[in-house]
Amino acid sequence: MESTVKTEERQRYSPQELEEFRAIIMTKMDEAKRNLELLQAAVSGNPNEANDTAPTFKSMEEGSSVLSKESNAKLAARQRKFIKELEAALIRIANGTYGVCRVTGKLIPKERLRIVPHATTTVEGKLQDKRK
Repeated sequence: MESTVKTEERQRYSPQELEEFRAIIMTKMDEAKRNLELLQAAVSGNPNEANDTAPTFKSMEEGSSVLSKESNAKLAARQRKFIKELEAALIRIANGTYGVCRVTGKLIPKERLRIVPHATTTVEGKLQDKRK
């Protein structure tokens, strides 16, 4: 006997699929934390260096150094934000809302989540959200 019930669009990912996404997120988080440590070390510099106390006439070089530190500080801020977004994705996995678009309520495609595991919208939802 053939079922007359049409296959409904899935509303949630299976526990096995969620585990795959959790592993992707953890890998990205480990990498982001390592990058953040490197950036923070670059911003703070070596406290034992005497470069800042030595007289120098290389003002262009100093300006470049300041710009580099500012750039690294901005990159570090972006890494911190990325880590928070990954942590939020882990919370969504734990509470069963991971992979559901916050705008459309549809399931975010696996391909998108594999590339952007902290995504909270489908591409369609993102476009709708921008129009508001």
